[in-house]
Amino acid sequence: MTTHRVEQLAPGDSVEQVLLLTGCQVRLNRQGAPYLQLELRDRTGSIEGRFWNVGEELARRFDPGDFVLTKGKVQAFQGGNQLIVTAIEPVDPATVNATDYLPPGIENTDVLFARLREFLIGLKNPLLRGLMECFLIDEELMAAFRQAPAGIRVHHAYRGGLLEHVVTMLEIADRIAPLYAGLSRDLLIAGVFLHDIGKLEELSYAHTFGYTDPGQLVGHLVLGVGLLREKVTRAEELLGEPFPHELRLRLEHLIVSHHGSLEQGSPKVPMTPEAIALHYIDTLDSKLHAVLRELRETPAGAGWTAFNPTLNRRLYRGAAESDEGV
Repeated sequence: MTTHRVEQLAPGDSVEQVLLLTGCQVRLNRQGAPYLQLELRDRTGSIEGRFWNVGEELARRFDPGDFVLTKGKVQAFQGGNQLIVTAIEPVDPATVNATDYLPPGIENTDVLFARLREFLIGLKNPLLRGLMECFLIDEELMAAFRQAPAGIRVHHAYRGGLLEHVVTMLEIADRIAPLYAGLSRDLLIAGVFLHDIGKLEELSYAHTFGYTDPGQLVGHLVLGVGLLREKVTRAEELLGEPFPHELRLRLEHLIVSHHGSLEQGSPKVPMTPEAIALHYIDTLDSKLHAVLRELRETPAGAGWTAFNPTLNRRLYRGAAESDEGV
């Protein structure tokens, strides 16, 4: 069996090795014939694959998160590499060491979690602060929060990625809130923490990254609202008073609207200052994270990255000799 690290693959290399399947879609070529567009990875990186002249019947055999024995050949494509797949077979996950295929995570999340706690405990609104404490004292939930990725492919797709994403967003929110009169810092901080809380139930990440059944059927926006309502009930028990309906409603709106548009999966568009701010802060961090990762992973000396289908563009890296001066 011919094996390479994905980051070391070069045009002309023949591949016959086990890879982690993170994406599988049926597409049509220019002649209308179906093919599979695959995303395959190991610990060092990912590569797009194409399996020509096959369609839905084969695609139904696989799910994201499967390990697959992949045969094919690497070729240059749009400034990067792609793998032309000639055969693909499922592999028993019990025979695979999953850590060889997941991107490196954050080794020590203590500093990030301490910063998260500092933001939440520091809220001035006692009702919001009490609600946030109900999340923080849930040890099982917070252990998951420290381990979860923010996604399985696009941004912060590694262990601890969700925590890193949220803390970066909190830092941004803390800096911009004083600039806008009428924008509630406390509500925005709480919304940043809660916006992706449903991903703790949407994603599976104990071994490989994928989606749970609730994640597939319900999604993290609805799951997040459910977690919020559970903790509101708990807060009412601990505080001994009803949690304001208006405040809960605003928090729920922050969760369900943070994708920004109906086309992006939000059932409602942002309709409060905090919801609008949350959407753009989330977009800023997720997009910049993806862009900077793409630039970091581009080989030294390359002026442009390969075409990124998620960003729908290539990125300009610049001349190598000018890197230090930019």
